[in-house]
Amino acid sequence: MRAMVCTKYGPPEVLQLKEVEKPVPKNNEVLIKIYATPITAPDRRIRGLNVPFPAAKILIRLMFGLTRPRKPILGLYVAGEIESVGKDVSQFQKGDQVYARTGSRLGAYAQYVNLPEKCVMALKPTNVSYEEAIAVPYGGSNALHFLKRKGGIKKGDKVLIYGASGAIGTSAIQLAKYFGAEVTGVCSTSNIDLVKSLGTDTVIDYTKKEYTDSKELYDIIFDAVGKINYKKSKKLLKPNGRYVSVFSSGTAKILTEDFVLLKELVEKGKFKPVIDRCYPLEQLADAHRYVDKEHAKGNVVITVSHQDYWMR
Repeated sequence: MRAMVCTKYGPPEVLQLKEVEKPVPKNNEVLIKIYATPITAPDRRIRGLNVPFPAAKILIRLMFGLTRPRKPILGLYVAGEIESVGKDVSQFQKGDQVYARTGSRLGAYAQYVNLPEKCVMALKPTNVSYEEAIAVPYGGSNALHFLKRKGGIKKGDKVLIYGASGAIGTSAIQLAKYFGAEVTGVCSTSNIDLVKSLGTDTVIDYTKKEYTDSKELYDIIFDAVGKINYKKSKKLLKPNGRYVSVFSSGTAKILTEDFVLLKELVEKGKFKPVIDRCYPLEQLADAHRYVDKEHAKGNVVITVSHQDYWMR
């Protein structure tokens, strides 16, 4: 099978197309034929050691490999079809269309991946394509964790979302509105229309005005990109307000129940997948290069073909 292999830590060019052995599922695993995968912040952190502190770079090397990733096929989320199942699998069957999180196994930048039946996996939304489906779980599940489990969002809350146009931010807007909150989104001028279209009640253009100049007080301030801090934000919080951040509020706990809820919301038209661009797997380095500029709107999705690339 074809896969994009991370040959060492570094710029996008370290991602190279190679032929590798197609996996065979164990008794408790399913083999997924991958059709789409997103580029996520963790993918980029692992590939390029893109973290702000030297200590964090050392930690990544200790966790994933000193000179290059021990698991060189990166990628955390997949959408595809189950091609075969191990003999002990009972929840899924051949032909199921699913989306899943690969977790510490990684392996999404390829044509196939094996995953345990018990991993975070669910049937994908039926009313969208694989590309659209995979634009849902990364941002959606992270937004659910930080807004609901960390922020305790409830109906009537006033919520400010910083970085409202990214993969997590666009999901957070829609989920905050689903929970009945009043939402203020912070983004750049070019993203105002997108952020408004997702349901924000107010938009702050950070190129023209500091979000801290707002006269409002908020129940939740959610930093969806890791660019602001509590010290700067606290004056905008109500007495019992909560500041949560993808960077400083711990690692998001991703649950299968999140995927199930997101599936239902997409199918009911209450959650819209947001895609900036799609790239074929073979152009993964170009896709990483684009996302590294940090101007992507929503998700950048990688499409995986199963035609004979070498004969093109």
